Amino acid sequence: MENSVDQKIELRRTLINQRTQMSASEWREKSDRICTHLQTSPLFLQAKTILAYFSFRQEADLSSLFTQTAKIWGFPRCVGKNMFWHSVEIGNFAALQTGAYGITEPHPHNQIIEPNDVDLILIPSVACDRQCFRLGYGGGYYDRMLASPEWQFQPTIGIVFAFAHLPQLPIASWDKPLQSVCTENGIIS
Repeated sequence: MENSVDQKIELRRTLINQRTQMSASEWREKSDRICTHLQTSPLFLQAKTILAYFSFRQEADLSSLFTQTAKIWGFPRCVGKNMFWHSVEIGNFAALQTGAYGITEPHPHNQIIEPNDVDLILIPSVACDRQCFRLGYGGGYYDRMLASPEWQFQPTIGIVFAFAHLPQLPIASWDKPLQSVCTENGIIS
């Protein structure tokens, strides 16, 4: 039997391939539906500071949410094995750069967001399961962050397309479930 690491590698490859095969119009329509579900969720409505991400490799695009200027938006910057979160004023493209993985991220001079200031974390996912476990890209950035004491109680919503919301994922001892999962079909807790 394959071990969970091998299963995750194969599942990750299959699902990313499936995601990148979506047409631009299907991707846009499903991303917009995800944003609509998020905008009406109590967690989102009550949140003042939200951590999010810039879409990469056809992850669900949340950029239509970023126009909500009453919110403080934070985005990740990867340094070594750690992630740092910085606030970014949307529309200020000078505040952004391309990071080590080719992902848009904030410049280091942007203000750091501390864990206790965060009301909601929207987490990009390759897949999520019905128990709210997440399959990421394999770098462990979110796993390490969510396992640390200062982050473990922040509300989390995994963002994934419905085809990648699976009955069960192979999980390891260090995997932590998220609070909820949002697909184009709705939010599941």
